[in-house]
Amino acid sequence: MAEIAVLGHGVVGSGVLEVLISHANSISKRAKEDIHVKRILDLREFPGLPYSDCFTKDFQEILNDPEIKIVVEVMGGLEPAFSYVKACLENGKSVVTSNKELVAQKGAELLALAQKNNLNFLFEASVGGGIPIIRPISQCLAANEMTEIAGILNGTTNFILTKMIREHMAFDDALALAQKLGYAERDPSADVEGIDACRKICILASLAFGSHVYPDSVHTEGITAITKEDVGYAGAWGSVIKLIGEVKKLENGRVHIQVAPMFISRESQLANVDDVFNGILVRGDATGDVVFYGKGAGKLPTASAVVADVIDCVRHLKSDRKILYWEDAKPDYVQPWEDTPQDVFVRVSGSGESDTLFDLVQQVFPNAVRLIRRDEETGEAGFTLSQISEKELRGKIPALEERGLKLENRITIADF
Repeated sequence: MAEIAVLGHGVVGSGVLEVLISHANSISKRAKEDIHVKRILDLREFPGLPYSDCFTKDFQEILNDPEIKIVVEVMGGLEPAFSYVKACLENGKSVVTSNKELVAQKGAELLALAQKNNLNFLFEASVGGGIPIIRPISQCLAANEMTEIAGILNGTTNFILTKMIREHMAFDDALALAQKLGYAERDPSADVEGIDACRKICILASLAFGSHVYPDSVHTEGITAITKEDVGYAGAWGSVIKLIGEVKKLENGRVHIQVAPMFISRESQLANVDDVFNGILVRGDATGDVVFYGKGAGKLPTASAVVADVIDCVRHLKSDRKILYWEDAKPDYVQPWEDTPQDVFVRVSGSGESDTLFDLVQQVFPNAVRLIRRDEETGEAGFTLSQISEKELRGKIPALEERGLKLENRITIADF
């Protein structure tokens, strides 16, 4: 019998216990051994549960128990999760986690520690919830030279944008609906500001390219500045707006990485990933584009991925298994976002008819291509620019302002 411990009994932690209990027989067959939860760490009381006698408030009771060989960390946050996970790996216990913040910030250190001690540190549930993506990248696609990963990595923002596109909702109304339906937390700032997606794309980038990309090195935009006007211009271009986490390997050996709202062509495989669903596109030199799709969060989908990692750990407790690994990156590994040329959509405002405003735009950007949205109003103009860096675009803002134009928004145009 394999004895395990679970750190945290919140949404995901309780889901892990539910899956382990309700699927005990099939899990034992797959793991080739019975799995028993010996201890659950939580400061709260949970009377009346079938496993209430397993709870403890003392982490040391778990750490010092030689029978516990696998620890599941589903507490969330950086501390005390990091200290607990590090201590477990230092004391001969493999770790499974769903904690994207932990993996994004401390992955290189914890993977090195696991490798040193011939243990597993697994985190399939940290990206995409129930969508399998970590194993496919590290194993199934390992023969490929991966060149790009792009994904819709946050269900809350995808739900909001879907409502803005389909039902012409304002951002605030769509966010309020997401909260009402339970798709967003009371304080969904990590979602709408792109922080959640940033952590996930950093994990995928680190895994795919072997060098740790830290969240604070990534350009991150959320969706709070997206308006119904932007959605209308996207439609005129034959696209939809999605919050995308993207990383590309460049010819110079560096990576370009960003999280931002983007125009996605309706022909893209990610264009129809709507509501709370996530989609992740992996581009390999042998396979071409491979897309993974499903619910990216939720109690049971995430718990399912956690338990799958637990089964993997149990099956390889007595064998040398070090699947996942990446190293710390060189200081200049991430290319500055503002230096990378991209196609962009730009919306400006000013006094006068749209035709007049666009004439002024062409004085600054002769190659601008105009977009005309349905119900376009006086005092606005939208256009696209090809292969212009953010640095170059910012440098042109004074020239726009001299002509009475105000830059209202700029949105990256995706190339996948």
